[in-house]
Amino acid sequence: MQNQLEKIKEATILLAEDDAGHASLIEKNLRRGNITNPIVRVDNGQAVLDYLQTKLAGEQGRPAAPLLLLLDLNMPVMDGYEVLTHMKADEHMKHIPVIVLTTTNDPREVKRCYELGCNAYVTKPVDADDFCKAIRQLGLFLSVVSIV
Repeated sequence: MQNQLEKIKEATILLAEDDAGHASLIEKNLRRGNITNPIVRVDNGQAVLDYLQTKLAGEQGRPAAPLLLLLDLNMPVMDGYEVLTHMKADEHMKHIPVIVLTTTNDPREVKRCYELGCNAYVTKPVDADDFCKAIRQLGLFLSVVSIV
């Protein structure tokens, strides 16, 4: 049991965010939400898949430590929808939890992301204070979620 708890705590958070300012605010406020996990940032959708392919190249196509993806939808090279489609179609990636973290709040887009396989959808508020508060709350949520 202790070993499984240690693996949950060491999950790497892959932050797919092309806006450096948003990425900085997200990381800072996750830390304020008591998230101490390693955070790796990539700035486009293809970099997400490249990173995951590298991590999955190990034993039996499974990463050494659990992964969680915070995914922006509006990114260059490959958008978040394409990333979700590729991940959920891949036998080794489909189990990686994906939280969409984006400014898009259109109900049709939310539905589309769930249909593509995201595990949660969080809209980034436009107001800076609300944005920070939302990310801290996401950090609290992540602190009680089990990632295996």
